[in-house]
Order: sequence, then structure tokens, then C-alpha cells
Amino acid sequence: MIAESRGPLLSRRRVLLAAASAPLAVACTTPPPAPLPPDPLADLAVQARADAALATAAGLEEVAAARTEHAKLIQAEVDRARPSGPSSSASAPPGTSAAPPPSSGTPEQVVEALQAAQKAGTELLATVPPHRAGLLGSVVAGCASLVEVMS
Repeated sequence: MIAESRGPLLSRRRVLLAAASAPLAVACTTPPPAPLPPDPLADLAVQARADAALATAAGLEEVAAARTEHAKLIQAEVDRARPSGPSSSASAPPGTSAAPPPSSGTPEQVVEALQAAQKAGTELLATVPPHRAGLLGSVVAGCASLVEVMS
């Protein structure tokens, strides 16, 4: 008997096709990455914006300007750390609701808000990486300075 030659069981073309499609099979079965937890600095940016609105309502424009700058700097760091998010320094990050601006405020309320911001920032300092701690320390010191000037 003469055996017929049908060629190799696996042709070079089939091997190349299998190798090329293997990453697709792996990609289709890999679950998407878990969403990142909220950035701990995001709340401080929201708080700084609220403090600026309160200071504006109280007629304390210099304090409002300082807290607005704090909000911009903190938000820029949040956006840098999570560039895929749609938040920007001009608006509140997703998931946060901007409180309506107060119709009036007092210097005492502004001091209380600054002290709360100082406390929140101080508590967070030990939990953030060094490059963020520098920014956070500057904001905390700025709040402390504003409180001292207003007292």
C-alpha cells in the first residue's frame, strides 16, 4: 500500500494564526481592573472651594482668594494622579455635589471653616506620599496663617 501525503497536520499558517490570536483570547477573559478608590485629596479641594465661597459671602476677599488657590492646587494634584477622570480644576470632581454658595457668612464662620480644613489636612498628612505631603503641608500652613491673621 502506498500512503498518500496530505501535508503536515499543522501548517505554518495555522501556527501563526493561533499565535496571533492567543493574546486576544487572554484579553477577552481578563476581568477589567477594579475602579480606583476616591482620592483622599478630592474632599479637601471641595472643602477649599466651599471655604472660598463662605469667605466671599463674609466679605473676606483675600481669604477667598487664598482658599480658591488652595482648591486649584489640590485639584490639579488630584487630576494629575487620576488623569482619566473628567474632573477639572474649574469644577467639582465627579461624585461630589457643590453646595450652594452661602448668602451670608461671618468672619467667625470662616475661622471655624479654616480650622476644620487645617485639622482635616493635618490628619491626612501621615497617610499620603511625600510629594503630596509637601502640597498638603503648605495648604495646612496657609490655613493656620489665615486663622492667625483673622484672630
